[in-house]
Amino acid sequence: MTIQAPAHPLSPPEIVVNQAVPEDERVWVPQAPNVWFRPLMLNTVNGQWCNLLRVRRAGVLSRHRHPAPVHGYVIKGSWRYLEHDWVATEGSYVFEPPGETHTLVVDPDVPEMITFFNISGCMYYVDEQGNHTGFEDVFSKIDMCRKHYIAAGLGERYVDQFVR
Repeated sequence: MTIQAPAHPLSPPEIVVNQAVPEDERVWVPQAPNVWFRPLMLNTVNGQWCNLLRVRRAGVLSRHRHPAPVHGYVIKGSWRYLEHDWVATEGSYVFEPPGETHTLVVDPDVPEMITFFNISGCMYYVDEQGNHTGFEDVFSKIDMCRKHYIAAGLGERYVDQFVR
């Protein structure tokens, strides 16, 4: 027997993703060559998103900072930041404090990395001197998803299931 607790009438419906790592490759949104993300939740009210990041190449992915905390959990493979001496391996939890600049690297011996990230605010991309080079936020993520899902044949509304 299932007991349903009453929800506030303004509360949006829950999101349940039964297959977070999808079998359908079309669900992965390309972000860069051999780099994809899979949206899980796109919160337009708080400017937050949760996604899986998948990387199938070695090298520097990006140098960036966040105005708010970021939480990560490594599902597969490993990665590191040039600015630190630790390596995030399968099962690792990573907390990124707001304001820190870090450079994500996947080493050559890692064929595939998949990490869950919970990001608030934006990703603010910077060059080696700390100059702004671009950004991503929940709205640019939604736009990327919508464009990709149209091209992939899933339809422009496919992303709507993740938007809150």
